[in-house]
Amino acid sequence: MRLLTFVHENEQCWGAMTEKGIVRLGSASEGKYHSLRAAIEGGGLQAVAERTDAARYRLDPAEISYLPVVPDPGKILCIGLNYDTHRVETGREKSGYPTVFTRFADTQAGHMQNLVVPRVSRELDYEGELAVVIGKRGRYLAREAAMEHVAGYSCYNDASVRDFQRHTSQFTPGKNFPATAGFGPYLVTPEEVGDVHDLRIRTILNDEVMQDSNTGFMIFDIPTLISYLSTFTELMPGDIIATGTPGGVGFKRDPQVFLKPGDEVVVDIESIGKLVNPVTIEH
Repeated sequence: MRLLTFVHENEQCWGAMTEKGIVRLGSASEGKYHSLRAAIEGGGLQAVAERTDAARYRLDPAEISYLPVVPDPGKILCIGLNYDTHRVETGREKSGYPTVFTRFADTQAGHMQNLVVPRVSRELDYEGELAVVIGKRGRYLAREAAMEHVAGYSCYNDASVRDFQRHTSQFTPGKNFPATAGFGPYLVTPEEVGDVHDLRIRTILNDEVMQDSNTGFMIFDIPTLISYLSTFTELMPGDIIATGTPGGVGFKRDPQVFLKPGDEVVVDIESIGKLVNPVTIEH
């Protein structure tokens, strides 16, 4: 299944993307599960397939505006330096543990929504990543059981405001300007993805491929990340893990490449989809 959150007729809704259009499955004012996060938390995804197959009325994608797949996650946990190509280009040493930082929910933008260059910087840099959406709560999870806690996967652009990221040793300011993280278009459930550790992942800026790698090159794979993260925080339904970006980021190029108004950046992950975000500037 491919699930999404969107606005239709001025109301926030969620549903399933099918070959014949979008099936609306709930909204802020209707349904047992008023949001995709609520459906994940309530175990409602199992019944979604039956409702989708039986639905007669389907929306044209042109009728909706995409929102971040999960607009209201309790936690967004981001992994840094999780591909050797990126670790090497940044000059960082190898580590025995994942590098972890956090994002706020209001930093996210949906598919076809603008990423916004903040007025105080011109150093917004793309970072294409695979996102994992947690499906059920868990703490101190064994690596062997970790994948049972996955609801699905999506595309993520964990863009960085590089000068603010480098003000100190902490990443938080450079990762939390509003509308600097693309997320979408869909949550794709595991049975549709196949081997999540063998997917081509690319970032394309204005039709030029800037990052081109495979999820199999992650230093810490998804079960390892889930197990590690669950040791210090209880993972909850709807939580997001952004699993890290490959090499090829803009600030390590010569000359450097930063996002600017009028750009279009695409995160393209095999079996999952293409996240497209135009770029504008804060006024």
